[in-house]
Amino acid sequence: MTWDEILKPIKESDYFKNLWQNVNLEYASSKCFPPKDQIFRALELTPFDEVKVVIIGQDPYHNDNQANGLCFSVTEGVKAPPSLKNIFTELKNDLNIDRSKTELDDWGKQGVLLLNATLTVKAHEPNSHKDLGWEKFTNFIIEKISEEKENVVFVLWGAFAQKKAGLINPAKHFILQSAHPSPFSVHRGFYGSKVFSKINECLTSKQKSAIDW
Repeated sequence: MTWDEILKPIKESDYFKNLWQNVNLEYASSKCFPPKDQIFRALELTPFDEVKVVIIGQDPYHNDNQANGLCFSVTEGVKAPPSLKNIFTELKNDLNIDRSKTELDDWGKQGVLLLNATLTVKAHEPNSHKDLGWEKFTNFIIEKISEEKENVVFVLWGAFAQKKAGLINPAKHFILQSAHPSPFSVHRGFYGSKVFSKINECLTSKQKSAIDW
């Protein structure tokens, strides 16, 4: 199946047409991120049939040149924000991988869907588009992955992402939960979670190829 097939019912709904109209108005009237042609980049990089891992973020980075359509990722050449730095610290501690590439497109191309719950944001106003209606759309994506696929690893960092657990069938999928990598919570269980090795253990236990982080 393709994303086009999966998303056709919701994209043809009045709800989505209204959402997209509001998104267009926001982009026309103020500076918003990510660039409009990158709003659905997570889906474009990771075809439905290739989804092996889902990492759920809240909403895009809100400063200039950061957001690129993938949660936690920033455009190459842009300084890594604190959460991404902490993700790389845990990656080093877990698998001894030194990663400096801030663009996470290589993860996306390996089947890691980097999905924000809200896909757009107004410049310098975090969570400013949370009430536009994006979550109905992204919840639909999570539910469809849960329904149509098996043995996907869902990674829920922090209380916001963990609320999505109810959309996922735990009998069919792996759910890995820990504190969020933000500086406010990183020491409450994100550091030491060994999430990257755990993801690969889940995948290889089901004869799927591990992710090259």
